[in-house]
Amino acid sequence: MIDEILNYNREFVASGGYKRFATSKYPDKRIAIVTCMDTRLVELLPAALGIRNGDVKMIKNAGGTITNPFDSTMRSLLVAVYELGVNEVMVIGHTGCGVQGMDADEMLAIMRSRGIDDEHISLMRHCGIDLNGWLHGFNDTADAVAETVDLIRNHPLMARDVRVNGYIMDSETGALEAL
Repeated sequence: MIDEILNYNREFVASGGYKRFATSKYPDKRIAIVTCMDTRLVELLPAALGIRNGDVKMIKNAGGTITNPFDSTMRSLLVAVYELGVNEVMVIGHTGCGVQGMDADEMLAIMRSRGIDDEHISLMRHCGIDLNGWLHGFNDTADAVAETVDLIRNHPLMARDVRVNGYIMDSETGALEAL
């Protein structure tokens, strides 16, 4: 499958397909969106919000949440605000999220079945990594989005003039509900 993607990429570049996506590194709408990596949102979310290439900074991860105040998502938001001119943040969860109800013990069992041995898992724990906390999901999407909004708003390095709001998107229709 990767070879097919690479072949497509060579043709895309050779034909100049990239030209219609030309923009700068600065988001035209000065908005950053934190959302889930769910495949249903790849085209639905931009279409439902009317955003195009160059409009926003899109930060995606599993669940569209921030699990640690110093994780890569929070770092990306700080870069977006202080280096790229973002002044509004939308945290967008969605219905039917795969992270909702995710169980760390089940994931660790799957890791073991795919060849990760207990020695590596123990090493992570010995180094101070709380694997059960790090790999956990959430029970309620709205609560998870609200916690992430609160973390961003109250982060010690986040500018107080940045507007931060949370939303839930319907994964089928794209309807957005404000929290």
